[in-house]
Amino acid sequence: MNAVTDLRPGDTMQGDIPLIAHVIYRLDYGGLENGLVNLLNNLPVGEFRHTVICLTDYTEFRDRIVRPDVTVHAIHKPPGNSLTTHVRIYRLLRELRPAIVHSRNLAALECQVAAAMAGVPVRIHSEHGRDANDVDGSNWKYLAERRAIRPFVHHYIALSRDLERYLRDRIGVDSARLSQIYNGVDLTRFHPQPGGRRGPLPVAGFADDQSIVIGTVGRMDAVKDPVNLAEAFARLAQMIPEARARLRLVMIGDGAQRPAVEACLERHGLRDQAWLPGARDDVPAMLRALDVFVLPSLSEGISNTILEAMASGVPVVATDVGGNPELVAEGETGALVPRSDPDALARALLDQVRQPAVRLAQGRRALQVIQERFGLPVMVARYASIYCDMLAARGGQVPRGRRSGVGTAGT
Repeated sequence: MNAVTDLRPGDTMQGDIPLIAHVIYRLDYGGLENGLVNLLNNLPVGEFRHTVICLTDYTEFRDRIVRPDVTVHAIHKPPGNSLTTHVRIYRLLRELRPAIVHSRNLAALECQVAAAMAGVPVRIHSEHGRDANDVDGSNWKYLAERRAIRPFVHHYIALSRDLERYLRDRIGVDSARLSQIYNGVDLTRFHPQPGGRRGPLPVAGFADDQSIVIGTVGRMDAVKDPVNLAEAFARLAQMIPEARARLRLVMIGDGAQRPAVEACLERHGLRDQAWLPGARDDVPAMLRALDVFVLPSLSEGISNTILEAMASGVPVVATDVGGNPELVAEGETGALVPRSDPDALARALLDQVRQPAVRLAQGRRALQVIQERFGLPVMVARYASIYCDMLAARGGQVPRGRRSGVGTAGT
């Protein structure tokens, strides 16, 4: 099967504006993909052109890219290793001739070899998080693969300090070839409900002013451990029988773990107090409808949903993994709990339920932290700077408006 290209009216494949090829495994609902779309939509038009290369395929999530000058390609990679896939990527890169290839996460790292063979001037790789098969970064096969491909990558970007340390200490990336950039939040989309009250849910009769709405947003994959949240919700209900009827659980997202989540809730007689609508396009409104946001993951890089919940003025209870401690301040913007520990998660939620004044104060502080440190313009400026610096360092064509005063991000 040949690669499929999605072209939109106004697409420009030629010109003297540097082209960046962003390589990912699949363009679908997820934090990595959301961060990429935010970057594409907010980098200045006219400085770079962009194309997204999906090793497998893309979904309607592609429509979140609002710029008309972004092309999307689907390689349709089969499971496992595939020499044919490498040949397709090589041929596509030779055809597109990008100035920069930027791959994301281990699943897309292999494209760096084809990019080097195709003569791409600048090759960048970023690490966004780990999967359920490597929650602590110790999988020897993954370590060996990252180390083997390291010479083909000119510069690395880590989304968290935790991943920065991992790339430096475990993979052996020199500090001069490594940058750390936090995700940014679009504060025009994610903000508190006007009036300081919880927003409405689009489910008639599900929650009222007396309800306490606990929720999460994310794929129901093993690494996100959604069953942990369902079990913790059940244990919370057992801890406060007097308030059991007021508890509500909202889990936005879909995936392989959904049947197990539903079975857990059914087993505890709580299915009617939970709303599981699958993936939705109105996440900002859904976050404003929560009293507490929960991220029960086994592993994380820098969670977009934590940042978006904080920007919505909602306190966060998250597992103490990956970059989560870099976002959630214990007792200040929420709480951190051990992973895979529904009892600890239930106790943290109990504190949130029983202390509404503290809950509101933590939500206000969460918003303040986002405004001070995690605005979208900061993230976009950092990426643009690295792209320009790397082009300058490797003799590439820097966008006209940035040709003076360009530094060097690495060689």
